[in-house]
Amino acid sequence: MDAFPAFFPLSGRKVVIAGSGEPAEAKLRLLEGSPARIVHLQGDEAADPTAYAGAALAFVASTDDDFAQVAAAAARAAHVPVNVVDRPQLCDFTTPAVIDRGEVVAAIGTGGASPMLATMLRADIEQRVPEGAGRVAALFRQMQDEVRAARPQLHERRSFLREALAGPAAAAAMVGDMDGAARLLREALASGVAAQGRVRIVVAGGPVDLLTLRAVRALAAADVLIAEADADPAVLSLARRDAERLAPADASAQRLAELTRAGLVVAWVTTGPPDRAQLAALEAACVTVDILPTAAP
Repeated sequence: MDAFPAFFPLSGRKVVIAGSGEPAEAKLRLLEGSPARIVHLQGDEAADPTAYAGAALAFVASTDDDFAQVAAAAARAAHVPVNVVDRPQLCDFTTPAVIDRGEVVAAIGTGGASPMLATMLRADIEQRVPEGAGRVAALFRQMQDEVRAARPQLHERRSFLREALAGPAAAAAMVGDMDGAARLLREALASGVAAQGRVRIVVAGGPVDLLTLRAVRALAAADVLIAEADADPAVLSLARRDAERLAPADASAQRLAELTRAGLVVAWVTTGPPDRAQLAALEAACVTVDILPTAAP
């Protein structure tokens, strides 16, 4: 990872855009509708460090090299991180290609090496992020304290949220029925029904790009990861960094039954067909198993 991605909260913050013309207009459009207070500096005022004081971020957007250097120096003198359009050597941070769904924001960056590639990748990913995703995130932020109080154990909370994100409350939020969504989520919290854990066997005998979408999601959602010794590292990188790792030798049917009874989801990455004896032992232990094969090349 050559650059660390981070999100800056904008509510109540000051953001400075220095410059004029189309480069500056593009940055103004980027931040249009954000909760930040936008300060637009032009001409000599952009050279004054006091104009940047207290800002969370600064963007310098100008075709004039001298203006760009002076404005960037003024921002740094005010201890404000600065991005200078089309001049990566002057940047403290780069601006990614952004998918904006309100509460849900996705960003694709190339460290300034190829903004066009980032834009192309954004177009591919944007189709998979529904318009209502931000409303779903807003619902769960609104209910965050209630969910934590009702499910104080982290693994129980994750299991509940996993089910809820695919349930009727999220569906209601997706279409804009926020009152109904909150009611449905509270009903789910009050039900006290524990989420059912399961084992998902991801058959990944080929390269990572042959994984199905279901397999990718299973890896991303797993609480526990089991990987055979010959598993592709690129496949394993799709799992959460904080997922517990369990060695195959320790993954007995009894141990997996304990994990799934606790509501945990286990992803087992294998490069060959699942062992029939192993499947029979899991079935005898009443463990729910999903087998996710590789897509055809």
